Amino acid sequence: MTRHRAPRLGAWCAGLLLAGVSVVAGCRAADTDGVTPVPQLLAFLPWLLAPAGFALLCALLARWWAGLVWAVTVLGLLAWYVEPYGRTREPDGPPLAALRVLTSNVEFGRGTPALIRVVRDRRPDVVFVQECDSGCRAALAREVADTWPYRRAVEADGSKGSVVLSRFPLTPAAGVAGTMGMPGAVADVRGHAVRLQLAHPMPPLPGQVGLWRRELGRLRAFAAAGRGTPTILAGDFNASQDHAAFRRILDTGLSDAARLTGDDRTPSWPSRTASVIGAQIDHVLLSPDFTATDARFLHLPGTDHRALLTDVTLHGPG
Repeated sequence: MTRHRAPRLGAWCAGLLLAGVSVVAGCRAADTDGVTPVPQLLAFLPWLLAPAGFALLCALLARWWAGLVWAVTVLGLLAWYVEPYGRTREPDGPPLAALRVLTSNVEFGRGTPALIRVVRDRRPDVVFVQECDSGCRAALAREVADTWPYRRAVEADGSKGSVVLSRFPLTPAAGVAGTMGMPGAVADVRGHAVRLQLAHPMPPLPGQVGLWRRELGRLRAFAAAGRGTPTILAGDFNASQDHAAFRRILDTGLSDAARLTGDDRTPSWPSRTASVIGAQIDHVLLSPDFTATDARFLHLPGTDHRALLTDVTLHGPG
């Protein structure tokens, strides 16, 4: 009896694992984010190779040949979608200006002291800060305003506050409407106008997936409206390249700086486990006028996000 029960248990285990993973992989293949819990699991799509691989082992031990074929199919599909997504074509025009861009979610302001140290040490030209509360804004104004005198902010507490700091003069722009602050500006980068937009849509929490999708859609509309104008769209997108709503932003012509430098699968959240498992939800997106030569994910004590530091170059018309 026991001898017959073990293969049956293995087949059941394989079937349950494959059913769950297949739903997520199927939504990825269908270019949709689905409903809870699919959007949450899509952020960790590469890590689904582990349960799919275990299901393959269970099916093999149980001699469940249909399950074995199923598992191989799912593993192949996951492996296909682990490949990076997005444009890598270099602009044809001459280089006009090099600049360094930093984005950091400081988790309700807790990571502000670490952010200030990074800003002073790495000296970025433009800094996008999410979840910058009143204490965060005051500290930045006190500590770095002499070198980064230009700013645009949504002044709110908790997760709703955000600020853009710049060495370059800024002209106010409307920004993108959202539950959390997403300020915008136009920077004068050595005589060239560059649109700057901070991204911080709502996360895809259960019951808020529709809002998350709408706010990512607004960021897509911003990107699409500025085709032909140099643009940097950066921040905590609460989305990875495995989310259809995020890929639609890329499909407007923007490129992910981490993708351009070969770091497209480096996790940025949660920072405490990012070296083992995580998702890349913090991004610097660039219009086709830019190239990226370096992207580094930095651990900042006090926040659950890694900061992203990128070196980019603006090019002229080809």
